Amino acid sequence: MSTHSLRPHPAISVRKAGRRFGDLCVFSDVNFDVAAGRCCAIVGANGAGKSTLLRCVIGADQLDHGSITIQGTPVDESSATFRAAVAAVVGEPAMFAHLTAHEHLQLVGVAHGVADPYDSATRILDDVGLVEISDQLPVTMSSGQRHRLALGSALVRPRGVLVLDEPEQHLDASGRAWLAKAINAEKHTGTAVLLVSHDHALVTAVADEIVDGDTWR
Repeated sequence: MSTHSLRPHPAISVRKAGRRFGDLCVFSDVNFDVAAGRCCAIVGANGAGKSTLLRCVIGADQLDHGSITIQGTPVDESSATFRAAVAAVVGEPAMFAHLTAHEHLQLVGVAHGVADPYDSATRILDDVGLVEISDQLPVTMSSGQRHRLALGSALVRPRGVLVLDEPEQHLDASGRAWLAKAINAEKHTGTAVLLVSHDHALVTAVADEIVDGDTWR
């Protein structure tokens, strides 16, 4: 058996990825890997196709050509194994309208087999700065608070891959400092992080590799 065959698969592998909307080439021939415990930041101008690529990574959209694998397996949003491995905050977060912030995080924890979902929800609410509104419904929250709750939903559950689309949005300076610390903590536990960001300071603080989306077309 060759030493090459013993190497672990990258947590995320994107190969010759391309996506079109009709005659519009969104991106073409995109190639990169993200190893476990590493963070890859995708940067570039609006319209470069960064968010569309993330949607393909999490299975919310599909490539026209090329491939994306997660821990060596092709993306399949219908697979329980895939859903268990990948946590994401991409696009407008889905909220349970009738659940409070604390109940929402508890339910996410229960769905993913967290040992103590109540205590985990309490801890995450403190981490994301939402303790004071833990009993509020989503309709009563600001956009920034809902964004923090979405981040909390990704962090309250087990994961091997964390995908974040402009996670700095709606966060003040202290929130962005917390975010950088949280992403680096993810790396230390072996999670692979893929994020799109326009925040140079955040990218500098967390990224091990940078992919320039402006080169994709």
